[in-house]
Amino acid sequence: MEHKFTPRQYMVKNDFEFFHTKEELPPNIEYHNHDFYEIFFYISGKVTYVIEGKSYKLKPGDIILINNRELHRTIIEGGEDYERIVIWIKPDYITNLNTDSTDLTMCFESSAKKKYNLLRPDTETLAYLKTIVQKLEKAYYNSGFGSEVLKYAYVNELVVYLNKAYLYTKDEEIEVDIEYNQKISNIIKYINANLDSQLSLENISAQFYISKYHLLREFKKYTGFTIHRFIQKKRLIMARMLLKENVKVSEVSLVCGFGDYSNFIRTFKREYGISPKVFAREIIQERDI
Repeated sequence: MEHKFTPRQYMVKNDFEFFHTKEELPPNIEYHNHDFYEIFFYISGKVTYVIEGKSYKLKPGDIILINNRELHRTIIEGGEDYERIVIWIKPDYITNLNTDSTDLTMCFESSAKKKYNLLRPDTETLAYLKTIVQKLEKAYYNSGFGSEVLKYAYVNELVVYLNKAYLYTKDEEIEVDIEYNQKISNIIKYINANLDSQLSLENISAQFYISKYHLLREFKKYTGFTIHRFIQKKRLIMARMLLKENVKVSEVSLVCGFGDYSNFIRTFKREYGISPKVFAREIIQERDI
């Protein structure tokens, strides 16, 4: 069953959304991030999924998990129909399912600790995940009795079993299909962990014993961004998350490493088309609806 998917970077439903799409000529989507988690089930086509410096050569049955801070894009070659299932889930929805002994955000949040965003489950696990997804799809697009209850039951089950698959995925079995530069990956981890600090080209090149010229060239090659632009994008992503948590605009500017308050205002407005204060006010208004 296929359903029309219009490319966008925002959700229109409260907790999660489901898309099953097959296209001969898919849209070209540039680097972006979402305010939600993404589950990407690859079915067919010639696809490379690029996430923060790592390029994943996908095989049918592969699953990509992306958190709400990671910059990513797909590179699609022609010649085959591009079919995939995409599920968007709000982080708060999953967090509310957690218990003292079960953290269901783990498979999304641990990509920096465990090297990769790719799951390649064994045959039995993949078959079970496919069964859950099929039931979820049927309930999601069905308005019959109990379908609303069932779709929530199935998405909850899916998240549990994705975490199980994450725990048992063996890195060595997928490394052959991942292209990345270890030093650039280490630099990205360093940037993500130090967005509130001074992250100049000079400091980073000295920290990792790499020439500025080589760093500029390799960073752009693997991430698609200049190092300055990447840092700026990640700081803006962090700023949006903090504003949603009702952190004051002046404090967000400092915590995200912008330093100069007026520079933060200008940069945020240039990126998103509205000021941080207006963005924060709109979030509050949405919650009050």
